Amino acid sequence: MADAAEPLLTTADGRPLRAALTAAQSRAKRRAFLLVLPLLLFVLLTFLVPIIYMLMRSAEHDGFAASAPALVEWFGANPGFDPANPPEAAYAALVQDLARMQVEKTTGMAGTRINYSVPGTISLFKKGAREAADLTPPYKEALLAVDADWGKPALWRGMLSASDVYTPEFYLVASDMKLTDDGWARGQDNERIYLYLFGKTFLISALITVICLLLAFPVAHLLATLPMSKSALLMILVLLPFWTSLLVRTTAWIVLLQEQGVVNNLLVSVGLIDDDGRLSMMYNMTGTIVAMTHVLLPFMILPLYSVMRVIPPSYARAARSLGATSWTTFRRVYLPQTLPGIAAGSLLVFILAVGYYITPALVGGADGQLISNLISFHMTKSNWSLAAAIAAMLLAAILLLYWVYDRLIGIDRLKFG
Repeated sequence: MADAAEPLLTTADGRPLRAALTAAQSRAKRRAFLLVLPLLLFVLLTFLVPIIYMLMRSAEHDGFAASAPALVEWFGANPGFDPANPPEAAYAALVQDLARMQVEKTTGMAGTRINYSVPGTISLFKKGAREAADLTPPYKEALLAVDADWGKPALWRGMLSASDVYTPEFYLVASDMKLTDDGWARGQDNERIYLYLFGKTFLISALITVICLLLAFPVAHLLATLPMSKSALLMILVLLPFWTSLLVRTTAWIVLLQEQGVVNNLLVSVGLIDDDGRLSMMYNMTGTIVAMTHVLLPFMILPLYSVMRVIPPSYARAARSLGATSWTTFRRVYLPQTLPGIAAGSLLVFILAVGYYITPALVGGADGQLISNLISFHMTKSNWSLAAAIAAMLLAAILLLYWVYDRLIGIDRLKFG
């Protein structure tokens, strides 16, 4: 005889229990989603959308393509032309576009776009646009008579590259490449500024991270081992910089470190240095390192403290009772337990240092500038697309750092608190 069917469990209103539980879980998920929806929209609008726009802008620029439709059309119909010897039809299209630029007042926009890869072409375009309406065939000879630079292969390569709205050109420029008559090539030593600043930024950021770690470790250990009443007082001192304007803190270091500042006056007064031998600690790399270390030090102390305060003191006492020295106890028992805090603090300080702008701008001078200052310069005064390309390369380097860290140590081992 077959077993009797199991009784169907129902709720008080007669609905199947399984369906009622599923509906309740769905309602809970919808309520949770609605609760986090404002935060999600905030993150999308203030974080993801700007990054996506930056990535698009780094490979997009229509300054020339929109101003020279005839030449763009000719490039599309003749993809294999020789930039060293453009034909008459190419010059005819160029003269037509130059005349249009003069009428529509777009000469500066087109010349500026080409100037990004071929410096010195803004004035060339302005002069050519002024004469374009009076030129007669053959246009090649006429335009070369206006200025022989119109025949340079590098110029035609630049116009060919700029005829496409989407181009990797800005990434090439940000990699210290230069457009020559033969194509893109590595620039001279005195022209390689972008990769040098990238390397300098990462090196200085690593140095600041190491200094912060050396200074923060004993402070965090002291905070973790002192009684709560004293530890709370010292923690207020650690958090005090967060309650003070970054501009005020940076200005205070200018007062302290400049040649007529407090530190130099003190050294002169105690006789350690002569009045003519005052130390130059401001508007150079020294000032940048000192000021950035002070600003970023709390970001190293807090992750270390969050890890150290939960390490049982009995572990160290047990190691000493088994004959370990203080150094062995620290190296083999205490230090390994602090590694999650060291990793979290180091990663946090390094990432913040790589993107710092205000402090190097105020105290760094010409010698203490980092890649962030160059991004700001191009964004506000020069080339928005080039600034976006440099920023995108910096973002890629940071993501690569995260990936390497995850492969070697594991992001899941980070502990911020």
